[in-house]
Amino acid sequence: MRRFLRDNGLTLFFLLIMAVALAGQAVAGVLDYNDRAVSQGGHPVSLGRYVTGSQFAVDVAENWQSEYLQFLLFVTVTVWLVQRGSPESKPVGSQGAESDADQQIGVHALPGSPAPARAGGLPALLYGYSLGLTMGVIFLLSWLAQSIAGRAAFNSERLADHRDTLLWTQYLVSPDFWNRTLQNWQSEFLAVASMVVLSVYLRQRGSPESKPVGAPHATGIEG
Repeated sequence: MRRFLRDNGLTLFFLLIMAVALAGQAVAGVLDYNDRAVSQGGHPVSLGRYVTGSQFAVDVAENWQSEYLQFLLFVTVTVWLVQRGSPESKPVGSQGAESDADQQIGVHALPGSPAPARAGGLPALLYGYSLGLTMGVIFLLSWLAQSIAGRAAFNSERLADHRDTLLWTQYLVSPDFWNRTLQNWQSEFLAVASMVVLSVYLRQRGSPESKPVGAPHATGIEG
């Protein structure tokens, strides 16, 4: 167990704090929801009803889809675009998908290489893009969940105001959907851009996301 915790500490740490943050969001969300409901003459709801409702679902989904979009873009765009001196970037001049030898595919595979890489051909092709494809699928599913839950929450508010509800296709082009979407996207894009450029000039000793403390700014060698 100690070895498992050591070998998977980074993943377990972020899953743990994600769960804590999600629980905190649920508690804060239901308190805020009930406060607004009572002030408008409505009735409070239980925590269980709130976390299984559309309002909580859309709040969670809209954040998840923006996070996975960030990583989808980062793992794909960095194939072709570079930032001189950043450890988040490949060296200038190495843009592209690289050769089979560079990627250790087929006859160039190592003894411990994954089976699809050793097989070459279509298995290696699919496996070679599996990270981006998986991130893309999760992003699209999260975005779909946001649109479905967002429509339900939006229509609940419209019904309370005695207005007509929107079809799913109508909600997809509504200001509410795109306001929820774009306010998350812009923050993710800014965070990535900040990390890429700040890591050129600033350091975090011992972190693989940083260059060595004494590395020149112009080099992109990781720590």
